[in-house]
Amino acid sequence: KLQDFQVSVTVIEARQLSGTNMDPVVMVQIGEDKKYTTQKESTNCPYYNEVFVFDYRLAKQVVFDKILTLSVIHSRNLLRSGTLVGKFKIDLGTIYANTDHSFSRKWAVLTDPDDLNTGPKGYLKVDVSVVGKGDTIKISKVNEEEEDDIENNLLLPEGVQAERQRARFIFKIYQADGLPKMNTSITEKLKTVLQGEAKDLVDPFVEITFCDQKGRTSVRKNSYEPCWNEQIIFTELFPPLCKRIKVQIRDKDNLNNTVIGTTYISLDKIANSGDRGSTQNIPSRVPLSFPIYNQLFSTVFIRFLPTFGPTYVNMYGSPRNYTMVNEHSDLNEGLGEGVAFRSRLLMALSVELVNINASEGFPISCVLQLGAGKMEEFFLFGSFLEANMIDRTMADKPVTFEVTIGNYGNDIDGANLSQKRRRSDGNVKPLTHDKYYYHMPFFEQKPCVYLTSYWHDHKRRLYNSNIMHRVADKLDEGLQDVQEMIKTGHERPDRRLRGVAEELINGCASYTRLVKGTGGMGAGRTRLDRERNKLCLREVSVIKIMAMTHSIAHSTFFSTILFQGMDWQRSKFKGLCDDPQHSIPDVFIWMLSGHKRVAYARIAARQILHSVRQEECGEHCGKIQTIFLRLPGKKSLGLAGWSIQAKIDIYLWFGLAKNKRDFLKGLPQGYTTTRAGTSIKAPPKFLNYPDRLQFELRAHMYQARGLIAADDTGLSDPFAKVIFSTHTDTTQVIYSNLNYKYETWCAIINVYIFVSSTPLPCNHSPRNCYALYVMLPPNFLRLRIFALMFRNMPFRNFSNCTFVYVGGLGRKLNTIFCKRYHITYRYIRVYKQHAICALIRDLTPISAVSYMSIESWVLYPISDQVETCKHLYIEINTKRYASQTLFWCYISKGYADKQNYSWPYFCKYTLFTTECITVIDETLSPTWDQTLIMPNITLYGRAEELRDDPPIIIVEIFDQDNVGKNEYIGRTIAKPVVKMSSERYEEPRFPPQLDWFQVYRGMTKAGEVLAAFELLQVMYFVAFTIHVLTNVLKIKSAADEDSMKITESIQTNQGHKFTVPKGIRPLLAKHRVEVLFWGLRDLKRVQLISVDRPRVDIEIAGRCVSSCLINNYKKNPNFAEPIKFIEDVDLPEVEYWCPPISITCIDCRAFGRSVLVGTHIISNISKFVFRPPDKSKIYTEAEEKKSKDDDEDPLDEATLDWWSKYFASLETLNEKVFSGKYMVRSNLVMQIYDTELENANEFSGFNDLLNSFDLYRGKREDLADDITDQKRIVGNFKGAFKIYRHPLPHYVEQPDPQYGMFKGLPSNEPIHVLVRAYIIRATDLHPTDPNGKSDPYIVISLGDNKINDKENYISKQLNPTFGKAFDFEATFPMESILTVQIYDWDLLSADDLIGETKIDLENRFYSKHRPLCGVAEKYAIFGYNQWRDPMKPSETLKKLCKELKLDGPHFMPGKVRIGNKTFTGAIELEDENGHKKPTEEHVALVALRNCKLVPEHVETRSLYSSEKGRIEMWVDMFPMDMPLPGPPVDVSPRKPKGYELRVIIWNTEDVICEDDDFFTGEKMSDIYVKGWLLGDDKQETDIHYRSLTGEGNFNWRFIYPFDYLVAEEKCVVTKKESMFSWDETEFKIPPRLNLQVWDADHFSADDFLGSLTLDLTRLARGAKSANKCSLNMAAEEDDNSNVPMISIFKQRRIKGWWPFTAKNDQDELEITGKVEAEISLLTAEEAEKNPAGYGREEPDPLEKPNRPDTSFVWFMNPLKSLRYLICARFKWLIIKVFIALLLIALLVLFIYSSPSWIMKKIVGA
Repeated sequence: KLQDFQVSVTVIEARQLSGTNMDPVVMVQIGEDKKYTTQKESTNCPYYNEVFVFDYRLAKQVVFDKILTLSVIHSRNLLRSGTLVGKFKIDLGTIYANTDHSFSRKWAVLTDPDDLNTGPKGYLKVDVSVVGKGDTIKISKVNEEEEDDIENNLLLPEGVQAERQRARFIFKIYQADGLPKMNTSITEKLKTVLQGEAKDLVDPFVEITFCDQKGRTSVRKNSYEPCWNEQIIFTELFPPLCKRIKVQIRDKDNLNNTVIGTTYISLDKIANSGDRGSTQNIPSRVPLSFPIYNQLFSTVFIRFLPTFGPTYVNMYGSPRNYTMVNEHSDLNEGLGEGVAFRSRLLMALSVELVNINASEGFPISCVLQLGAGKMEEFFLFGSFLEANMIDRTMADKPVTFEVTIGNYGNDIDGANLSQKRRRSDGNVKPLTHDKYYYHMPFFEQKPCVYLTSYWHDHKRRLYNSNIMHRVADKLDEGLQDVQEMIKTGHERPDRRLRGVAEELINGCASYTRLVKGTGGMGAGRTRLDRERNKLCLREVSVIKIMAMTHSIAHSTFFSTILFQGMDWQRSKFKGLCDDPQHSIPDVFIWMLSGHKRVAYARIAARQILHSVRQEECGEHCGKIQTIFLRLPGKKSLGLAGWSIQAKIDIYLWFGLAKNKRDFLKGLPQGYTTTRAGTSIKAPPKFLNYPDRLQFELRAHMYQARGLIAADDTGLSDPFAKVIFSTHTDTTQVIYSNLNYKYETWCAIINVYIFVSSTPLPCNHSPRNCYALYVMLPPNFLRLRIFALMFRNMPFRNFSNCTFVYVGGLGRKLNTIFCKRYHITYRYIRVYKQHAICALIRDLTPISAVSYMSIESWVLYPISDQVETCKHLYIEINTKRYASQTLFWCYISKGYADKQNYSWPYFCKYTLFTTECITVIDETLSPTWDQTLIMPNITLYGRAEELRDDPPIIIVEIFDQDNVGKNEYIGRTIAKPVVKMSSERYEEPRFPPQLDWFQVYRGMTKAGEVLAAFELLQVMYFVAFTIHVLTNVLKIKSAADEDSMKITESIQTNQGHKFTVPKGIRPLLAKHRVEVLFWGLRDLKRVQLISVDRPRVDIEIAGRCVSSCLINNYKKNPNFAEPIKFIEDVDLPEVEYWCPPISITCIDCRAFGRSVLVGTHIISNISKFVFRPPDKSKIYTEAEEKKSKDDDEDPLDEATLDWWSKYFASLETLNEKVFSGKYMVRSNLVMQIYDTELENANEFSGFNDLLNSFDLYRGKREDLADDITDQKRIVGNFKGAFKIYRHPLPHYVEQPDPQYGMFKGLPSNEPIHVLVRAYIIRATDLHPTDPNGKSDPYIVISLGDNKINDKENYISKQLNPTFGKAFDFEATFPMESILTVQIYDWDLLSADDLIGETKIDLENRFYSKHRPLCGVAEKYAIFGYNQWRDPMKPSETLKKLCKELKLDGPHFMPGKVRIGNKTFTGAIELEDENGHKKPTEEHVALVALRNCKLVPEHVETRSLYSSEKGRIEMWVDMFPMDMPLPGPPVDVSPRKPKGYELRVIIWNTEDVICEDDDFFTGEKMSDIYVKGWLLGDDKQETDIHYRSLTGEGNFNWRFIYPFDYLVAEEKCVVTKKESMFSWDETEFKIPPRLNLQVWDADHFSADDFLGSLTLDLTRLARGAKSANKCSLNMAAEEDDNSNVPMISIFKQRRIKGWWPFTAKNDQDELEITGKVEAEISLLTAEEAEKNPAGYGREEPDPLEKPNRPDTSFVWFMNPLKSLRYLICARFKWLIIKVFIALLLIALLVLFIYSSPSWIMKKIVGA
């Protein structure tokens, strides 16, 4: 079934993103749908606050399996796709399963799926919700202080730890078998011709999908039984946030891979984190203070990682026959219930926690036999005892039934592996008697089916599940009994609850004993079997101990608390019942019509599994069960799915072949077998039942209520059809036109023989005679009797037979045909209102027989031998009224022997017993008050089994249509109370009590039926003897007289009907019903003509009263005579059985015509019933503590406004600790309701005087819900009811003769009212524009007055603040519906409606809670809290006391007394000038606040038309005949206040040096600081070049002007989103100062060194020195640091040192520098008075920094570079080199000149 879902994702902000100088973008992806946020520049903690909505109309499970992926991407633009920073994944099913179907303002942990060795890559704050149609939307409370604690507010389900590590999910795929063919036979023949041999027509492979990852095995060509022995490995965080694993077998195809079968594995079922046994899942109200609980929950929990198999998983889907277009292909995808076995797969799963990346899959060895289990032979036997309610479309072809398990027994479209009998006999067509439902002729001969199959032995899993299911079912039944006892007001339900607890204790003890008694077998073969065995034993012990506390609890301790505890135990037990590991496939029962499958039923093998221990057997093993067959797949939806294709009663037995000897033990006794073969051990082919149990069903149909409208008028002509076995009966139907109709109805009568100790009373002479009794209605025309197959019954010549009329008149009829041994035809004509007595020989006439007021006649033919009459065919042609005829037939053979015994025959007809009765016309709550009697019902089974588990009764409700077939309304199922013949008809079981049965049409509730059913066993001889004794011979007999009691019969215009007996029908008492006819509203046109002269008819319990006629609806829609009475109405004393109230609106038109306008049915009238108080309590008055007004110090109210009070009230609503943020006293807040005002519990919908009843017209649509059903509303009736026992007790105030209980009723004449509507703001609007935003504006209307505020639309906002007040002058009741609509403004197209809400002002105006103007907490005559009601508190109090007839008010100084209650308060009132004067208003206001009046408030209303959105508003109303109020309260939005933030960057220290000096190679950085506040106002300091130590000197001023909302703590930025935007958009971002330190590069991009983000509202106080500056000062969570926090808006100036931080290679945060800064905040006015320049500019310039001489650019100053870079560093080296060079030069010159000098010396030159 397709459903509407809406997924809303709000991306709020991100923090601690991994990376440097990021431009992050968030991608929100669900399946294939992707949406992106805007890109934020140069920040690691961006703020978005963007909303994304995804709408889906898919199956529920498809939506829940979709994965929500939140990815943060770095620098997404046109040139590059961006780098993934981290992502977070969660499935939508996990979100939907959370509280309120959402995670509100939680932090998603971002991780890199490709990097397993690092931790989180950042945190993303989001708000996600998954809402289905009709789900309640709740707005979570906002607490920003708690939200900043990231570690404690992670987006994780309850019970999941914050630290998740990587894990490898290893899937081992071994083999599969039982695959169907996936190609046509033409292809098969073609391949056979080409390849020479036939091959399997399937190429399978396995595909596994988990957590948005897919893996598949290799393809095995042409194999029905493929073997892979491969494994698939996924790596994911553990525990994963995706709870289901999808396993599919697919067929490889060149065009498209086809799905063969799908199965899902839930991780919750195959793992346990240890929290299942904890107390966190126990309801909060369950007491855990018992000492036994402390011992219980201190035990060690069972924990284990996900594990599965090796075991076979069974896959189901569409039928196995291959077609080119598979209409049931969705079933193969796992959508819906599979209708056939497709295949099974042997696989296993294991999980390993790892820290390194996992490798891909590789081949594995075959699975051991021990893990998969050994093969065992199983035997399945079934016997079809009854098959009826077969659809009429299958009447033309033979019907057979097929039973399969796996592929065994399937010989149509699967490999038939069993050679046994799989089907019932064919060539048998169904029979019918009403041409509506057909039945198979399974009379005394019941067909059987059986087959042998072979499966792996995992029966221990099924045994354990069966034990737990038995305990859970018994617990569920007991708790339902307790609920019923509480609902019906039964005494002492605590006793039944203690009994339920004791049964649970015994069941838990039995489970523990049986499981532990199996030894090693109980533990199972796989690891999951063993771990689950330990888990179940522990959980069962927990439940047992908790149940013990309930069983010993005292009766006074019983309350809803204990019931909740038991209900929690029930849910726990049910969660453990089903084993996640499959074993034996399910059993399918198919009904075949002409060898074509048409309807099926699916039965779990566990339910029919046999065991030698009774506790381990399935609940239906060896028992007869009723199964409804339905259409497969999508055919079962809608109209076709409402009808039952067939109902079968079948006996099933499934177990080991070695236990086959027990397969017939559960059958009803008295059968004989017809075996298929000559072997004695062969299973039977048929079961023959010569004996059976006889019953009579009495269906006491009292009334119905709230039925679905089936006619265009909005009403129905309902009648009920009761179906039991092959019997049908119909309740009363009333036709407006009676049409006579002649029809022929026939019956085949089976005759059986029994022994009776009572002699047959006869007054005729023959010893041997046959007697035929036929009871007929008085309007029959003729009767035809066909005596067929009267073998060995020699009849005499009937020419001398005498047929005697009543009164002794005789007449002879000729015999048409007669033979001695075979009489084939005898014709007897019988006239109306006569009873015929046909006698052979000289028999005395017998007078007419009266049985249940229906005339009878008796026929006695003569027979000489005692033989069995096989069949007698009777045809009756009647004059009737479109229904069937009711008759009974008895054939008895009287034979008196010497022992005075007789051998009477009893005849049972197999015709549907139907009664010709009338229809109740045009109603949705018919009262039938009719008992339908179905006698002669034959059932097969043990008496005790039928008593404990009787067959079901089906009640179908139809709408009678004069043209066409009757329309189906709904169906309910019930079980009768069974009385056996050995029991007395006495209390407490008899007579049965009436109960309401819910009627369903498909999955839709279609009304309720009040009925009771009893099934009485009737002995064959008792039925006949009592009838003859009491009616024929007029002899009274007491034999089982109680069980044969018949209710009284009443005559109707169509015959007789039997009313509900007095012991069953509700006890009635005289009541008085007072009806307040106030008026009609919003009546729509009927038959294209407007309603002008309407009236209203009220009907209850058959009594009706009509209102006066409204002569001119448009002029005045109220009734002139508002009060009318219905005297002496018979209503049940128990309100649970009270009939509904029907409201019918009729328009009286010209020429006496009346047209139905609409109707309304009030099913539950308990809220209108007046219950007199106990006499003992009527005169006691409760004492009340005196109220006292708290005196508080006055505040400077000149600085406050309405918004101050509003935000202070939000603090109270959100349960925050008052921090003085808004400077409002706690007693001056107003009430903020998070729902509609009328839905608040203390006001009860303002229905204390008037109730609004929607009038419906038209046929209800199929599959309509409450929202779509609103289209049928054609108007509204306003009125009220008072119902009470009459007369009232004397000690209760008696009703007024004229007004009854409606004393003090105000006039309903038109009244003029001033309506003032305040629209504050809207939240979570549905986006309607492609950009994910809306441009909302308000349209508000009251009657014909309409105000369109389109000009003041708010651009691109989903949470707009309107702050508007609208005044209307209206006249009630003509203008009483206030409609507030929110539209989206569009430039070119028509504006879209976002949502609307409607307020009924009239109900509020006349309510005793006085919501005209909310009562404020304090009375003031000036200021923001000025009293706005024109009536002062004292005047209002006096008026209330007068209306309620109270004594008072009596004012005293500082006190006021009303009755015996006294209230105190302040005695002085301060005016605007500060003068004080005495007043009574304060104490009057204190008294008013204790009168349950509506306080000063703001209500939150849901917007309809869209699935999301709420609006905050309130409405004041002031009658125009009273003094008018003052001007409206100023609620206009606060304008943001202008501020200027001045940041002076003085110095930096310890900044890391990233660059190397070109000449010297030293570490250095060219440091500068960048800062911004709003994102687009970036400023930079100048560059401190060549910092060698990380020190930087700047003396640089940043100036950031901004607008700020103090109440919301947000900066307001107004700008265009892009150059294509039409107008500016207002953004609200948190005030965060971002500072970054950079290293400047000339020929490459600058290097990011570190960043610092300072939240100006929660700013860490700066350190006094750089040495004291630590990493804690940069922590974003307040709880993680001990640094004191301040707000710059309170402390306007701060100076200190703060750290720059960045993440290292290990993704850890480290300090990369420190900055000394001075931050000062000035208002715009202060900044204008004291201006300052940017940087070091005028005015107020800063001094230039004293930087070292080395701070310069080398290529701009080459001489300086030589001086500071070369000379300073290499001075001595240069000197040394110079000296060395000089010495070398001298040495070279010396060497060079030495030879010449030596020569000169030698030569002597």
